[in-house]
Amino acid sequence: MSRLETALDENPVAALLGPRQCGKSTLARMLADREGGHWFDLESAEDQGALAQPELALKKLSGLVVIDEIQRMPELFSALRPLADRRGRPARFLILGSASPDIVKGVSETLAGRVGFVDLAGFHTGEIPPDRLDDLWLRGGFPRSFLANGDAASGRWRSDFIRTFLERDLPQLGIRTPAPTLRRFWTMVGHFHGQQWNAAELARSLGSSEGTARNYLDLLCGTYVVRRLQPWHTNLGKREISAPKVYVRDSGLLHSLLGIKTTKDLHSHPKLGASWEGHALEQVLALCGSADTYYWGTHAGAELDLLLLRGGKAYGVEFKVNDGPKMTRSLHIALDDLKLERAWIIHPGEKSYPVHDKVEALSLKKLNVLRKAVGVA
Repeated sequence: MSRLETALDENPVAALLGPRQCGKSTLARMLADREGGHWFDLESAEDQGALAQPELALKKLSGLVVIDEIQRMPELFSALRPLADRRGRPARFLILGSASPDIVKGVSETLAGRVGFVDLAGFHTGEIPPDRLDDLWLRGGFPRSFLANGDAASGRWRSDFIRTFLERDLPQLGIRTPAPTLRRFWTMVGHFHGQQWNAAELARSLGSSEGTARNYLDLLCGTYVVRRLQPWHTNLGKREISAPKVYVRDSGLLHSLLGIKTTKDLHSHPKLGASWEGHALEQVLALCGSADTYYWGTHAGAELDLLLLRGGKAYGVEFKVNDGPKMTRSLHIALDDLKLERAWIIHPGEKSYPVHDKVEALSLKKLNVLRKAVGVA
């Protein structure tokens, strides 16, 4: 809530973005109930009609104006531009969307310099009891999946979500790719979860061109169900990896795509380590923000799972699924080459302990230690 309030205080428009069903509307309604104002839900035909002439409808409003699922009416982006430039800011606009403006045709630059962005991705470790961290990993952070009455009910909800997302939500964005094709591609991304993006390999598996595979990836990234983590490049003269890594952002959706139904299934699955890496990475980003975040690797084998650049300093994060991780040669190299201020190895165990004068093995339960160290309030 505090990040959202800051975005509204500092900008005429705040955009709360994230996948459908992750809790955006609930958070916005909490703010709207406290402050009053006006609410438009663009899944409602009535509210779409009320904004058919957006300049006329919005110009007379004051206070907080919330527009939910704004990607359904892309013309609203351009209508908000002159309203955001008015003197005195008679109204503050909070727009909610489950698709990045970059993939909504014609709006990528409309509100540049006028909007503050807040990403939301469901529950994270700071919002649930410590004894339910395993449920969060298995079920993911979507509220209805995490709070379901049992793993089977959670799995059914996620299956329905995937089907609805592919068969209804994407077509409403103007996407005409058949749902079975995108499901195959999304499942393939799940099998490549935590690995470097290889358009040629996925294109061959899909029977399509590399350009088509890249377009599909852009689509899933733009609707917040896949993360593309870019590589960091130094000037060290080493042969560094240049391809991004890809992750299914929600661990519960990853497990559904891979057919993982229970904790027992998860711990016997070959993607266990990759699942933990993606899950723990998302928890770190939920607490520390996703701006200026990268991974780093060289062709000689040195690699850092996550590089955070904060306040002119570099911090490193590794993810290990074993309960008692130790210092690694790769992390030694990253400390020296990247001049890391500090680093952490995030693991699912109970204890946290130093493994180097600059590196701590940190339990996922204690991520606030990392958050404070990198200067996030």
